Amino acid sequence: MPYDDPILRELGGYFKAEEPGRRERAEAWATAIGLQKVDGLTPSQFLFDTAKDHIEGRITQNQARRRIHDYYAAQAEVTRPDPDKEEADKVSERIVAVLNDGGFAFTPEYFISIHAKLFKGVLPSAGKLRTVNIRKREWVLKDDSVTYGDAATIKQSLIRDFIDEREFDYGGKTPRKIIPHFARFIAQIWQVHPFGEGNTRTTAVFAIKYLRSIGFSVDNDAFRDNAWYFRNALVRANYADYAREVSRDWSYLEIFFRNLLLGEKNEMNIPQLKAAGRLRRVGPDKGGHWEVI
Repeated sequence: MPYDDPILRELGGYFKAEEPGRRERAEAWATAIGLQKVDGLTPSQFLFDTAKDHIEGRITQNQARRRIHDYYAAQAEVTRPDPDKEEADKVSERIVAVLNDGGFAFTPEYFISIHAKLFKGVLPSAGKLRTVNIRKREWVLKDDSVTYGDAATIKQSLIRDFIDEREFDYGGKTPRKIIPHFARFIAQIWQVHPFGEGNTRTTAVFAIKYLRSIGFSVDNDAFRDNAWYFRNALVRANYADYAREVSRDWSYLEIFFRNLLLGEKNEMNIPQLKAAGRLRRVGPDKGGHWEVI
């Protein structure tokens, strides 16, 4: 399988490992590294070397965390570390730890705790709900923004979404029948956007843990290789402009989860969407950027 990221290409050799735990550790690291792309981050070679040592069983998860901490502490004594690399490295390791810790609770508090675990010491707002309303310019929306949850009602919105989801009966339904519902639930909690930063990575980790908790064997390839697509699919699922006859479209997110849960091989990239007539060129004389339609 080809990987755009050279780090993921090297980790790919472990995905068919027969040693107990090695393949699972490799997949968790590759997923964690891939998810950094949602914020345009790329982990360092040092992180990759540390991941290899953990995958091969030479160090424990705690030792990997200590090694990364000490590496950046030493850098800080002589120069200012690259903040993007530091965030990508530390958050990658923490995603691996959360994916492998075996715990889960279907509550808003657990969802919030994931953010705290991933970003403690990295973001000052780790585990804290945002207190101001936000807008984010999105290239797929011609620099428009999704309407995110109101800061004054974030906790109430999360509680409502979790209550609604808890009332849904997954029993007797095939994965194909479940996917449209699950995609909407994930889109809803992402739309609340409880945190100032780190929402997509937190939502992705929660989605994997939730699916595992209800019995799905999750193939993390989709998150590993298509994190950027995942974020843009969330954007499109939560955007409507009825004055321009644009409605919310969950189909992109459903494609993502079909690959994740059904093992389908739907392409999740810009050329594929263009070929399918689901992108259009916008801007002066059609020479601007691509947007999803």
